[in-house]
Amino acid sequence: MIKRLARDLVEWPWRLMPRAVRSSLLKAGIFAAARQQARPALIELLDLERVISGQIDLAALEYGAGVHVKHRLMRYHDFFVDRIKPGERVLDVGCGYGAVASSIAERSRARVTGIDLNAASVDQARRSHQAPGLEFVHGEAPGDLKAEHFDVIVLSNVLEHINERGPFLAALRAKATPSRLLIRVPMFDREWRVPLRKELGLYYFSDPTHYVEYTRETFEAEMAEAGLAIEHLQVNWGEIWAEVRPRA
Repeated sequence: MIKRLARDLVEWPWRLMPRAVRSSLLKAGIFAAARQQARPALIELLDLERVISGQIDLAALEYGAGVHVKHRLMRYHDFFVDRIKPGERVLDVGCGYGAVASSIAERSRARVTGIDLNAASVDQARRSHQAPGLEFVHGEAPGDLKAEHFDVIVLSNVLEHINERGPFLAALRAKATPSRLLIRVPMFDREWRVPLRKELGLYYFSDPTHYVEYTRETFEAEMAEAGLAIEHLQVNWGEIWAEVRPRA
C-alpha cells in the first residue's frame, strides 16, 4: 500500500505533463544512459527495455479488451484448431483465461476441459466463454485431474513454467493417456539480445516465471528424453509449435 502511494505521488505530476514533454524527458534519459561505456550502457538500456516491454504487454492486454493482441496477430490458435477433430476430448493445461480452449471448442467442435492453478483466471474463463462442450476446472495438472482419457493435450506456453518437466510429462501422460500433445514454447534464440542479456549477467528469459526457453535442438532432446516423437515442428514468432506423440 505504501509503495503504491509513493508510486502514485511520483506518477501524478508525470501524468500532468504534455505527452511531448514526457517523450522528450524519456528520450533524454535514454540518450544519457547510452553515452556511458559500452557494458554499463547495454546493461541499463536492456533493463529499461525489459520494463517497457512489460508495460507494453499490459497495455496490449487492455487494448485487446482482456485478450492480449498477440492472440489475434500471431493467429496461433489456428495451429491447435487445425489439428483437432470434431468430438475429440481435449485437455488444455494451464488454460489461463480460456481463449485457446474456447477457440478449440467453437471451431473444432471438440469437447474441451481447461485447467489452471489461478482461480481468478478460471473464473474469468467461465464468465467469458460458454461454448458447447467447454468446461473449466480450477486445479493443478496432473495432480488434481481424474484418471480419464483425453485424445489431445494442449500445452500452450506451459512447459517453460515447469522446473521438473520430465516427471510432469510422464505423470500427465499416465493420467490422461493422450494420443498426441500440441505444444507451444518460447525460443532462447528468438533474437540476438537474449544471449547478450545472458552474457551480461541479466535475466534473459521473456518471463520471470520461466525455468527454460528452448532452441530447436534442446526441445528435440527434451521430447526424446520424455518418450515423445515429434510429428510436426514449426518455428513462428520466435516460438516452437509442435505436435508430438507418445512413442510405442
